Amino acid sequence: MSSPFQLRRAARIIDQGGVVACPTEAVYGLSCDPLNPAAVLRLLRLKQRPADKGLILIASDIEQLRPFALLQCKGMEAVRESWPGPVTWLLPARPGLPWWINGGRDTVACRVTAHPPAAALCRAAGRALISSSANRAGRPPARSPLQVRLRCPGTDALLCGKLGKLNRPTPIRDLRTGRQYR
Repeated sequence: MSSPFQLRRAARIIDQGGVVACPTEAVYGLSCDPLNPAAVLRLLRLKQRPADKGLILIASDIEQLRPFALLQCKGMEAVRESWPGPVTWLLPARPGLPWWINGGRDTVACRVTAHPPAAALCRAAGRALISSSANRAGRPPARSPLQVRLRCPGTDALLCGKLGKLNRPTPIRDLRTGRQYR
């Protein structure tokens, strides 16, 4: 896992609008401040991903998601039982949520991660972060630091560490419908 110094440096880079790569439950993810539109648009350019697809937010605890999602809605028991853990949920978005986070939808994809490096980055940054696989859109996600460097040149920092035990990105479930998207 990254040292406290590396985590503080990564948090500073995020504060300054940078993009940081970090191991997650299955693949390396690119993270940035979700409320910094320039940082999010830069992350999307690195990935060559359209903004209307929406992005995932990760957090080290559910309170970090409060500015983005309505957390007092029906069905939240299942969400709370699965967190922290490797399940991403589509939750009702807070009114006025910036379009670049959720692609203008009325839901937002959220996960309280139990994966130590990703949770440590959220704690160091003091907030929920965007987490999107480190790859160009439609290409295989990075599963090593070398693959991050090759597939996402221009990333401002890279936290090295072990990936979680998942072979595929986390499942995404819709709280309202129960549907699983991946």
